[in-house]
Amino acid sequence: MQDLDAVYHDGVFEPLTPPTLPEGARVHLCVESAVQGDEDSLSLASQVYEGLTVEQIAEIEAIALDRSRFMTRSTS
Repeated sequence: MQDLDAVYHDGVFEPLTPPTLPEGARVHLCVESAVQGDEDSLSLASQVYEGLTVEQIAEIEAIALDRSRFMTRSTS
């Protein structure tokens, strides 16, 4: 199985790097958009804390903002 980035143009998927396939090989594509629109991103961002209590959100924010262990190696 290969993961390939491609551009869709004029009804054709154009790989950004050549696949290692014989010419004329039949393939199955599963398409995932590489760029999400602003609405998609905002929608996902609005769901980050969905279902959490105010206390849980505060704990997550405190951990995210704690820089005391930022970029340090673990000794364990």
